[in-house]
Formats: sequence, C-alpha cells, structure tokens
Amino acid sequence: MVKTGDVLNMADGWKEVFERSRVVPPPSQTVRLALDNHFTQSHCFQLSLSRLAAAHLPQSKEMSGGGQDVTHQLRVTLFDRNHQRFFGKTWRSPPQRMKNNKISLNEVLYFHTSLLLPSVVMVLELVSLSSRPDGSRPALGRGFAVLELFTNRPVAQAADQVRRLNLHHGSPRSLLHPLLKDKVDYGNLLKTIDGAHFDCVVKKHPALNPAMHLLPENVLVSGNENIPGLATSPTGDALLRPQLLKMLPFTLNRLTISLQPSLEKFESQLLHLINADCHNTKQPGPESTPRTVIIQERRLHVGVHNGWCFLDKPHMVVLEPLASGSRGRSDSASKQSTLGKDSSALSTLPQTLGLRKSLELRLTNHHALAIVFQLEYVFSAPIGRETMLSATSVPRAAFLQCLRWGIWCPFQEPADWKGEEIQLVLRGGAEPNPHGVMVYSTEMSAKTQSPAPLSAPGSAQDTMKFRLSSSLERTASSPKASLRTKQEDVLRHRRSPLSPSRGQKSIPPASPPESPQGPGLSLSQLAATSRYPTISHSSSALPWQQSFPSLLHPSLLASAHQLSHVAFSGVSNIAHMEMDLQREGDVSQDEGDQLQELPFTPVHAPVITLGMNVPSSCSISSKCSLAHLYSAGFPDILDSAGLAAEVLDPTEHVPFDLQREESDPFQGNLLVFQFLAFTRTPVADVGPDWPENIYFTFQFYRFPPVTSQQLKLLTGDKVQQKASGLVPCVLASINRDGTVNSGPPGLQVQFRVDRAFLKPGEKRWFLRYLALHTMHIDIWDSDSLLLIGSTAVELKYMLRQGKSGVQALHELEVLTTDYVGEDALLTSADAGRQPALSPMTVHTIVRGRLHIRTGNIGCPVDPRRRRVADLMASHSNIITPRKVIGGFKGGSLSSRNILRLNARLEMDGACNLNEPDGGRRKLNCMAAVHRRESKEEAKVTGWTKEPLLAGQLYHLKPSERHNKAEGIANMLSQAITTQHLLYANLGSAEYMEFVLKNPFNVPQTVSIHSDDPELSAITNTEEWRYFKARAKTLTPQVENMFRSEEGAPGPRVYLRPKESIHIPLKYQSFLCDHTMALQGPSFQPTGKGSQAAKKNLSNIVAAKTIKVTFKAEDGKPIAIFQVNVEPTPHVVDQTFRLYHPELCFLKKAIRLPPWNDPTVGDPDVRTHISVRCSDPNIICQTRMLAPGEPRDVYLKVPGSPSPNIKMFFVMVFTDKWMAAPAQIWQLYVHFLERVDLSCVTGQQSCQSVVLRGKQAVRKVKCFSSHPQEIKVDPQGVFVLPPAAVQELQLKLQPWRAGSRFLYVNAVDVNNRRLVTAWLLCLNVHRPVLSKAFEMCVPVGGGRGSSRKITYTNPYTSHRSFLLRTDHPDLLQFKEEKFQISGGESYTIGLRFAPSQSPGSVEILVYVNNLQEKTEETFCVKVNYY
Repeated sequence: MVKTGDVLNMADGWKEVFERSRVVPPPSQTVRLALDNHFTQSHCFQLSLSRLAAAHLPQSKEMSGGGQDVTHQLRVTLFDRNHQRFFGKTWRSPPQRMKNNKISLNEVLYFHTSLLLPSVVMVLELVSLSSRPDGSRPALGRGFAVLELFTNRPVAQAADQVRRLNLHHGSPRSLLHPLLKDKVDYGNLLKTIDGAHFDCVVKKHPALNPAMHLLPENVLVSGNENIPGLATSPTGDALLRPQLLKMLPFTLNRLTISLQPSLEKFESQLLHLINADCHNTKQPGPESTPRTVIIQERRLHVGVHNGWCFLDKPHMVVLEPLASGSRGRSDSASKQSTLGKDSSALSTLPQTLGLRKSLELRLTNHHALAIVFQLEYVFSAPIGRETMLSATSVPRAAFLQCLRWGIWCPFQEPADWKGEEIQLVLRGGAEPNPHGVMVYSTEMSAKTQSPAPLSAPGSAQDTMKFRLSSSLERTASSPKASLRTKQEDVLRHRRSPLSPSRGQKSIPPASPPESPQGPGLSLSQLAATSRYPTISHSSSALPWQQSFPSLLHPSLLASAHQLSHVAFSGVSNIAHMEMDLQREGDVSQDEGDQLQELPFTPVHAPVITLGMNVPSSCSISSKCSLAHLYSAGFPDILDSAGLAAEVLDPTEHVPFDLQREESDPFQGNLLVFQFLAFTRTPVADVGPDWPENIYFTFQFYRFPPVTSQQLKLLTGDKVQQKASGLVPCVLASINRDGTVNSGPPGLQVQFRVDRAFLKPGEKRWFLRYLALHTMHIDIWDSDSLLLIGSTAVELKYMLRQGKSGVQALHELEVLTTDYVGEDALLTSADAGRQPALSPMTVHTIVRGRLHIRTGNIGCPVDPRRRRVADLMASHSNIITPRKVIGGFKGGSLSSRNILRLNARLEMDGACNLNEPDGGRRKLNCMAAVHRRESKEEAKVTGWTKEPLLAGQLYHLKPSERHNKAEGIANMLSQAITTQHLLYANLGSAEYMEFVLKNPFNVPQTVSIHSDDPELSAITNTEEWRYFKARAKTLTPQVENMFRSEEGAPGPRVYLRPKESIHIPLKYQSFLCDHTMALQGPSFQPTGKGSQAAKKNLSNIVAAKTIKVTFKAEDGKPIAIFQVNVEPTPHVVDQTFRLYHPELCFLKKAIRLPPWNDPTVGDPDVRTHISVRCSDPNIICQTRMLAPGEPRDVYLKVPGSPSPNIKMFFVMVFTDKWMAAPAQIWQLYVHFLERVDLSCVTGQQSCQSVVLRGKQAVRKVKCFSSHPQEIKVDPQGVFVLPPAAVQELQLKLQPWRAGSRFLYVNAVDVNNRRLVTAWLLCLNVHRPVLSKAFEMCVPVGGGRGSSRKITYTNPYTSHRSFLLRTDHPDLLQFKEEKFQISGGESYTIGLRFAPSQSPGSVEILVYVNNLQEKTEETFCVKVNYY
C-alpha cells in the first residue's frame, strides 16, 4: 500500500501553482448578459505591451528622496465598468527601472474570455516600488490607463496595430466612484498625465484554442508561467505556439472512503447537527412543525486539476455504503437503513462508502498535475408541513454540502504506485480548495453535545483507498473479461431495485444522455418540485413501498405513458453514472469519430544554407606543389599603372570602410577570377585520373550566369614523380577539335563594374555584396556531365579599400553530399509493427581542391563616357502629371495643323480638308494626319501599316464608324497619360506616388483600375507608412483614404473639387523567365584564348507596359498612369542543386540561417520571415515558430521528364511587407529516370534500361558516377539512330551495404549535351558469412602481415574462382584468380597493409565465380595494436 501522507506535503508543486492562481469570478449579471447575447464560446486574445513613456510623472515625497532603490511595475486587471467590479487575476510585471523617462516592457499576455461585452475593459496601473530599511517594498500608484477590449461588435476585434493609451492621475480605485458608474467614456472625468502613455497591441490569438482548457477564463498569464499540461518552449513563451503534452488514459477502481469513527456515527452526528441547525433557524409556520433532514445521495466528484483549473468537467459518481471487508455492494438492509434512527437491529452495518465500477481518467506526466476528490452529500428537507403518515408526501427541497476533499499528484514522486493500493488522507474545514466551496469541519462539531465522539485533530483520519492503472495495459490484458463485465452490468441494471413490485406495472427505463460523466445537476434542479418524486434513503419503507405524492399521482393508463416519455430518473432526480448508456439490443450506428492527428514530425534532412558552412580556404599544398603552381605561367593581375596588384592573405581579417570605398579615386572596378588548378582527392569509387576534363558554372552579382569551356587537368611528369603528396593539376582550355590551347594556362573571367553599369545609389549595395557574400561555384565533369562538387569563394578579399589593385589566392575544398542508409532488414517479427522510416545519413565528401585567384583592379572613369543613369528619367518616387496646354501627341485637329497638312497634301496630290467632299476625303485626311503625327513612333517600332490603315478607313461602312470614335478616344487619352520608366528587380517592390487631381468643380469618387495585378494601389495605412519611410518621402499621408467594395475592379477614393492627393502605388513581381541553357560546357570562341567564357542570358523579369486608369463616377478616365517596366538582373545569393526521380513531386526542406532584424534593438524579438517562389506551380512556404527555433523553407516541386532541369528562384523576406528580399536562392532540380535495385555486396547484378533516340543521329557514350561499382554495356561510343531503342546493361557490383543513390548519364559526345540520366536507388544487403576470422597486426609494422585461408571446391568438376574484397587498400591477394579441381583445397594468400594508428576493421573476402556470383564470403577482423 502506498500512503500519501498529508495532502499539503504531497502536493507541494500543485499547491504552489494553485495558491498563485486564485481567481475572482466576474459579476453574475455580466455572465447572464453574455449568455443572453449568445456569447457562449470563449475567444483567445494576445496583449503585447511594448513600452511606457512617462516624461512628466508626478513626484511624491518617497520618490524625491535620493539614494532609494526605486523600480516600477505594471499591473493589469480586468474590470466591469457597468457593475464597477474587478475580476479575474491581477498580472504583475517584473520590476524594472526607468531609463530616459521610458520603460521597455516587451511583455506578451494571453487570456481567453466569453464576456465579449463593451463594459469589459482592461485596467493597466503603473506603481513604483521603493525599498525600506525593514526590507519591505511598498507600492505607490503612479497612474493608470483603461484599455477598451470590445466594441459594440464584439466579434470584430481591434486591428493588429499599435494602440496608445494615455496615463491618468490617481489610482484604479477611483473607477469605483459612484459618478463613474454606467459611464461609457472616462475621458471627461479623469485627468490625463501629460506625456505619459502606454503602447500596446491587442489581437486574437487562435493558436491558444487547443490549450484553452488548461487556463480558466478571464485570467491574464504570460508565456513563462508554469502551466501543467503544456510542453516547455526553449524560447520561454510556451503560449505563442502551445504544444500540449500527450494525455494517456488511466483507470481508477476499487475506490472506498472510510469516515471516522465509523460511517454510521459520522452520518448520525452530521444529521443531528443539521437538524439542530434547522430547528434553531426561524421558519414560517407553526413552531411545533417537525422538520426532518435526510440524506438523499452520497456523491463523489473526481477531476484532474493542474493548479489553474480542471482540465475537463469533473466526473460525478454516486457512492454506496459497503459492508466491512466487502469490495462489492452491501446487502439490502444497508441500503434501506435510516441513519437518523437506531439501526442496531440490522445484521450487517455499512462501514465504508464505495464505488461499484471503475472510472476513466486522462492524465499527462507532469509533477504539478493532481487528481482532486470531493465528497458531497445531497440532503433533503421538507418545504411545507410534514405529517406523520409519510415523510415523502410533501414537497421537499434538496441542498448540497461538501464534507471532505483531497488531492493526489501521481507524477510528483517516483511512480511506485503502479499496481499498488493508494491511501489518501481527506481534509475538511475552511481552507481553499479547487471547487471553491465551504467544507464541513469536524472541529466545529466537537464543541456541541453529541451522543458519539467525532474525529478530531490527532485522532484517526478520514481516508480514501483506490488503485490507479493504465487503461492501455488493462485493455490489452483481458478483452474477454471486459466483455463479460459489461454483460454482467447489463443484467444487474435490468434487475435494479428501483423497479416496481409485483402488484405494479413495470416502468421501462429510458436511457440517460450519452455522456461519460453523467448529467451535471445544479442545486435548482435538485430542489425543484417537479413531477417526479425523490427517494429518501432514510425512510423506513422500501423503495417500491413508497407512495407517489398526492398531487402527482397518475392514473394507471397515464402512468406508463408519462414516465416513458421523460428523461428517466428511476423515480429519482439523480442519474447514476454506473447505469448502461444503451438499452439491451439498442446499438446506435454513427459515422465514426474524427481521427486525431498524432504528434508526428516528418523525417527529412534539411539542406543547410551555404552561408552557415563555407568551405575551407586555407592552403594545405606542399612547397613543391606551390612552386609548380607558380611556375606554370599564369597571367599576372596588374593594376592600371602596370604594377602587380597587392596580394592579400585569405586567412587574415579584411577591414571594411564604406566611406573609404566610396571616396576611392578609381570609381571603376575590373573584377578578375582566375581558375588556376584543381587537386584531385583519391576516392575509392573512381580511378586515380578522375576527372580528366572539367568546366565551371557560376554567377557573379547580377551579371548573366557563366558557363566555362572545357578545361583539361595537366600534371608534369617530373613533378608527379618527385611529389609524395597530392599535386595540383594545372587547368588548360581545350579547343573545339579536342586539342589543348597553346595560350597561357588557366581560365580568366572579367567583370567590369563602373558608373555605366550601376544604377543610381547601387554602388553601396554592390560594396555590401562584396563584403558579405560568397560566390557559389559548381564544378562539373565535362565528359560525363556529372557534378563533381561545389564550393564557394569569399568576395570580401576583392575590396580595394583605396588601393589601386588587390589580389588573393584561394585554395577551396570542393564538397559534395552522399546519402547513405543503414542496412535494416525486415524480419517476420516486425511484420505487424508500424513501418519505421529508415533514416538517411548525409555524408560530406571532399572531391578535390580548387585553386582560384581573385582580383580587383581600380579603373579611372572616362568623363566622355555617359552613364546609364544620365539617359534615364529621374528616379523619383513622386510622379506629377504633365500639364496639357494645347494639342496632344497623336494628332491634333487644330486649324494650324490643318493648314500645314493641306499644303503638304496639295504637293502630294491629295485632297483638301476645306473642300465640300464628304466622307472619303475626310477619312483620307485623318489617315494623313495620323501618319504625320506618328512618324517618329513608326521609326521606333518599325510599323509600316500606314497604307493599310488608309485603305481600312477608305472602305469604312456606316456601321463601322464607331472605330473612328475609338481611334479619336485613344488619341485623346494620350493627353492625360503620364509615362514613367521603372527599373525592376525580381521580388523587389518599387514604390511610387502618383499625384491625382480632380479637374472638376464637383466632388468625385474616383476608382483605380490597373490592367496588371503586379502594379496596385497600397490601401493599408501601415503598409503605406512603411514604404514612405523606406523611400524617405515627405508627402502628406491620409488615414483610411481608400474604400474597397466586393466585386469592384479596384479601390475608390473621394476627391473634393480641384483637390490633389497622392495615390501610393507599388510594383512588385515574383515571376521571371525560367529558360536556361542546356547542360554542358561552352565552346571557346575563335581568337579569344583563355579569357573567354560563355555568359548565358540572365533570368530576369519580362519587360512590359502597365496602365493605371483613374476613372470618375461616369466611368470616363480623368488620368492615366503608364508605367514602362524595364527589367534588370537580380543578385543570386546561393545556389542549390537537387536530384530527384522524374514525374513525381520533390518535397524538400532548406534550413534558414538564424536571422535577426538589425532595425530592432532587442535581439530576442522574432524576425518576420516569409518566402515567395518565382514559379507559381511550385509550393513554397515556411512556418512561424518561436524565437530561437530553427526554421525551414518547405518546397514542393512538380516533376518533369528526364533529363529536364527545372530552375527557379526562392525569395526570402525578413520584413513584414516584403519590400525587398533579404536573400535570393537559385535552385536547380535535375529530374532523372528512377531505377530501383536490390542486391548483395560483392556480387554482380544486372539491370536493363532503355535509351530512346531523338530526332537526329547521335554518338552517345554512357558514364556512371561510380565506375568501380557500375559498368555500362556498351562501354564505348555507339551510334543512336533517330527514334531507335537501345538496350543498355547496367552491371552493378557494390561493396558497401545500405541504401544509396548512384547516377548514370548518357552524353552526346559531339555536342557535349545530356541525352538521358538515370537515378539508381540501391538497397544493398550484407552477404551471408561462411566463416569468420580474427587476427592482430602491430601498428607501424612496416611491410604488413601475411595470412592464409584454405578453401575447398565444393563441386565435383574443375572450377575457376575470383577473389574480391571490400577494402582493397588494406588487403591484397597473392592471386586474384585461381583454378581448382573438384573436391580439392586451395590456400588463399592474404597480404594486409600496415596501419599507423590502432583500431579494428572488418574486411570481407568474397570468393566469386567467373560470372561474379558469390560462392563464399569470409569475414576477417583485423585488430591493429
């Protein structure tokens, strides 16, 4: 038995939470008013307190004294101004000091309430705390503010914007003054403190809805409060995105309660005290009227409490008296006994109260979670005169009284209670309890005269015994027993003692409401004199011998009808929870419960952004290798004076001074990238000469992407022989005919950045790009077109800092990733379990080292060279329409223009406008006017349709004259059209303000129409304010200027006569052209030598023309704003390449780096991150998490056929309104044909794939990513005819077990283009071992060790065998092929290489036949000591 001891000592954790979470209930009138307004559902809210400004707080005597430690605290409480009552719980902030008359609160509060009434407000009080010598800290009110939460439309809450609350003089207790009762506005009665205000934001917080049951209503809490049931958050705010702890089902059974000194004496004394109290109370009626109080029901409330509130409505069960030592029900005498009379004549006396059945509870593992028990008795007293004939013939009133209560925390101590009986001490008396009711005290009753002694302090205590077990274990233990128990319960309820006697008709019971907790009965329901009588447990008569009240006595015919069409109570108003919820044979068919989502986190390996893991650039080459590198004859990087540029050390810190860069006399920059050499790294899967030819792809700043030509890796024979380590291979360009270029070695790519290239104000951004970014470089095998790896070079070493030229030599690691899974076989024992995901281990492999030299040469600016900015319009955000004085471009029909036109037409033999010839002559003249006025436009656009236009006008019919009106309207519209040239980048928002004037003398409501959704008006006031501050415009801003209506083509704005306003407009495009060059190296142009590289067209926003029309109320335009969008390339910050099977969705996550908003002073403030994708068919999103949590960008990319490559951009924004992307990522998804293979290590497997020809004849060769494990037949170059089908044999012989990915490319050798690509998904298993050996080899043994293994040919014929191993670097065979006759033995000679470090390794030896099928496998464990 587990004894819990005293309840307060047992539940210290729960008590601590309970004592500080006491709640004052709201006024009952307010609750009823909310119910009358149908506000029954509670809503969750979030209150963000940013700061308090208090410039002129009144000084007190305590504050004026110097040397005192004075801090300030904010207190927040809910207040009902209609009834002038505070309710809920006062929240107190941590004490803070005031700095510069400001207090930075940065607190977030949460609460939920159903009192969505305008009378409910929030009171915020500022108090000062001063330390006294005695250690006390008295609080002095410094002012308060009132925050209105709900308007007359309670559901429509305040917008998510900062609200400023003025601070008032005095204390919040002034709100209790009678003059303020029923006042809606306190502004006229409260005096405001000048310059003192709060800044706060109130908004709905639906994320709190799942955790609403863990908190009581009207309680303000912060995210760092201890709330049992919530998982802790690493950020400290557990309520921002609450995560609930898992609830597990438990079963509570074998519950008994022992009351001291005995149940009979306890209840007798209890009834004696109550009857004495009723006798002393003056009641109307004759004094001699006897009034007997009886016990009607013994009830127990069981609930789960977390210190704040009950997690669910407590269970209400009915207890029954049990005989001593009995766990079941007592006999009939115990149930009929009257406790107010002598019961000594009964043979068996009830000693305890017990629960017949078990109780289901849902608990979570938290030390402060408690199970609360409350023992409650239902008493019944007569209302009118009680006669001696029957105590139940008069109406009776019921009332409730709590007698004992207790709590037990199952998870506070070690869980040693499982399977044991738990004994809990019950308490009574006037002390706080979770139910908030008065509890019967035994100390009070000890002072009165009683026939029997009661339990007193120091004597025996009232206890409860029960068992608690997991429902999952109980359900899985005996399902048949559970079914048998349910059947016995049905039979027991069918022969319930509440049924009538023989002489009366049986009343069929009706099912109670289907609730696992039973009906929650209120005191008014128990006390009501309804049509249904109550049974007194203290009556001397049996239940079936009690008579109905005379006023409710039905006839025999009406009795069955009335009692079968009401909520059944079994002639009792209290329904038992133990009764069956369904009648026998009544099985309801429902649609099933809603499935609950399990807390499942998808298993994925997020791609880490390169900025978090820059490849190492430190030099590890030997002196001999570096000497060979410098003697190769690479071109020098010289400055404008012909001197060598200053060399910078890439391992040292580079200072960056922006002012010094901007004041550089050399305003031009010639940036040089020299690709010098590549150092091969030995890889087990490929040969020592791989790769032979390579090429590079990269993109610098916003220049077009660069794809280099083929570069051959050259190594001198002399250096190769002398060098003991890795030697860098010098890069040399390859001509189109395959020969090596005779020019200088290496590859040099130059970019010129000067005033002609940069836009106004762009130089600062370019310098920031060099200082903070790295340039991503992909290295490819130009023969197989397989990706060797990627690297990144830091660009900060290209900052000149006033020097004429700088250069730096980098040695970069070329990295690639390999996904390998463990070999996990599914056995028969796992067949019925949930399939587990086999995690993939991501290995980073170094494929080589790239030697690259970067430089920056300062260039003087040519004053004769005009810059691009001088040719474009002024980059102003304010666009003012031009004034129209007379005429307009496109054809003005003024008299002066007509006379000029007549003179020219007479010379050309054309007609005169003044001659009285009708339509044809006028139409010809209009065509001539159009040709004359639009002559310049025709030169630009190349339009040569003037004769066709004249012919069309000549053949006009009267029904087609409206075309002439349209043409004239188009020309007239040019007079009110204002054009603006806009240079746009991908994802960047361009802000403009168009000055719109009402030309009429009457007010107009102007509607704004845009023919492209990428150019729209900014209707949000906060967004407008943000862009104005970003563009630094000083124009006026009007609050709530726009009006939007459903179905309207655009927003509307009201203008007074001749009024001019600024219309904020924003252009932002997330779409761009995704066309890209074919995969493969470029070819060297003639005469360019090593300086050449192919620069593809940049993927930029398409050029377009957008018109914004401002229409008056009559639908006619009053102004037209035409925006000519000129695209400019954008900066690519990082590049990712992903490989995926064709025609299926790619789902990938990219891990974002930890970003902090530099504009926010507090680093703990969460950065708002949003993402957009340039392809609308790709799903790109990120989830809002708590501060400090890693955040991923989730991508879902639709598949394409092989070997297509899908390229797109992802824009990452860190500001709320997405003004400009903080980073732009370029992603390449390579789609390949998927081939699934299952094989065994060391054994060759074959798989056939089909290669289909295209439209032309091609010479094709196949390459694999692991030539030592995959061989393709045919191996050489073969001809693929058009529309032909070529079968390829993939011979796979892997040496490592697990899940792996390999690649095979079919390449057009003439054009160096990819024809088809295959993705091989391998599931490689370990072989069955025949024998195992173990040996020891000394470390540094010099020549190694030799061993022998005897192998016997199991066949009767002569056979040839091959020897293979998975560690050829550690083991060599004396003979790799041997022949042996049937039944004979052969000695296999093994030679183990020495090791320089201790350890152990398992080496597998395969004995294969000539078809590479494994005959035997030996395992040799080598221990190096």
